[in-house]
Amino acid sequence: MNDTLSIYEFAKLAGVDASTLRYWDKQGLFSPISRNPNNNYRHYSVAQLPALNFITTLCEFDIPLKVIAELQKHRSPERVLELLDQQEQILDMQMSKLRMSYSAIHIRRELLRLGLSIDDAIISVVSQPEKSMIFWPRNVYKPGQTFVEPLAAHFKSTSERMVNLSFPIAGYHYDLKTFAKKPGCPDHFMSLDPAGAHKKKAGDYLVGYARGYYGEIGDLPKRMIAYAKEHSINISGPVYTTYLHEQISILDPSDYLAQCCITIKNWKK
Repeated sequence: MNDTLSIYEFAKLAGVDASTLRYWDKQGLFSPISRNPNNNYRHYSVAQLPALNFITTLCEFDIPLKVIAELQKHRSPERVLELLDQQEQILDMQMSKLRMSYSAIHIRRELLRLGLSIDDAIISVVSQPEKSMIFWPRNVYKPGQTFVEPLAAHFKSTSERMVNLSFPIAGYHYDLKTFAKKPGCPDHFMSLDPAGAHKKKAGDYLVGYARGYYGEIGDLPKRMIAYAKEHSINISGPVYTTYLHEQISILDPSDYLAQCCITIKNWKK
């Protein structure tokens, strides 16, 4: 026994937990070199480190123990290469999903922080950077319909168009006239996914806020028009409506917080 290590000594040397060594032993994946006949304690040899490294390396690659056990018995460069090719594809998909989740979290944090920092009674001109998003097909409204019906139709086709619903959804009106007439019926919906091809241009925007359920923005259009006239602001272009606080963070729908941005041009500060 003088040339062997206890399970705790070997575990410390190999950088694994003793409980992991016990589990692998029970599974027949990696066994001690000997056992003490008096107390059945496991004993390991330094010479077993390469065999252990084979297992720990593949575990680091998230390869299942069952596959590792099979590969232990029938190993070849060709088989290992095939396995690593498959695992690389799996990890590529996992990393892509993680990047998308990270991006969605980042955008939602931005909206929440903005909503907490503003005075929702104020209308002002705000300089905004360019932002990318996914533009959905134009909405078609039948008599009496609201945003609910076209939005539901879009939801049904999101899997076909590879849209991730973790990203916030915004509304788009072609101009102030359509926005003022039917603020709750946007001409398009947009996913705030920065991988989208549609660009919200950088520039100055007339920005206002409203509280209420989706599309219920009260007299905000009238107040924004009045503000524009008072400050000689030329409103020209589309209107973007983004909910800074919505069902993800607010329990009462009447407290949802919308931000409405109208493009302007030729405005001198």
